[in-house]
Amino acid sequence: MNTFLKANCLGAYALALLSLFWALPLGLDPVMQNIALALLAVHVLEAIAAFKYIKTYPGSLLHSLLLTLLFGLLHWLPLARAARAANESSRSVAQENADRG
Repeated sequence: MNTFLKANCLGAYALALLSLFWALPLGLDPVMQNIALALLAVHVLEAIAAFKYIKTYPGSLLHSLLLTLLFGLLHWLPLARAARAANESSRSVAQENADRG
């Protein structure tokens, strides 16, 4: 499902870019451009709000930011879930050690 949604994001950006050079059928040029701008604006806000998770990406920070601008929560939400799971497992290990000691 994640791949399907990412492909739709890329498709929306591609159609908006294409509409700058060729007319889309049914006058969809401004519609696709507005959709792409709205996606980009929301993803910028997501990048600001989820920066602490974006930093946990195993690649470079720039790559992670670019992926967030393209895909938004489709990129950073799995990072947030992994960070939350790692935090919960470290808490349980610390709790077990406290119970033993």
